[in-house]
Amino acid sequence: MPRVEVDLPIAAEPEQSWAAVVDVESYPECMANVQSVKIVDQDGPDRRSTAWSVHLKGSVLEWVEAETLDHAAHRFDFHQLSGDLAYFVGHWAVRPGPAGGSVVSLHVEFDIGIPLLADMLNPVATAALQDNARQMLDALDRRLTGS
Repeated sequence: MPRVEVDLPIAAEPEQSWAAVVDVESYPECMANVQSVKIVDQDGPDRRSTAWSVHLKGSVLEWVEAETLDHAAHRFDFHQLSGDLAYFVGHWAVRPGPAGGSVVSLHVEFDIGIPLLADMLNPVATAALQDNARQMLDALDRRLTGS
């Protein structure tokens, strides 16, 4: 199954980075490729469902995901409940940076759901999701550091 992993050092303290990561509804304000994110269900401070619409290489990818937030560990895991892909799971994480600040990570595993075309489409989809993840993390960095 294709996997995308992007880590980005950010010159902001882990608590500040974590607050920005979990504030998913603000993503469209700072991320050009995120069309919309809306929390559609909240079950306490640690569980929620969100609806996403993201521009991905000239297409719009939409899904609803379940998220489990671990505020102490600065990590939230997600999995697609419904949407355009056959399988979509991953996590966001924030950890202290080795030289101060923080490192924000986005890791995703996916399956486009078209077995006969997987060998051809998976590398294209992986590159597109990798680029999209990098853009999202760069946007978080600009938002947090003003650079």
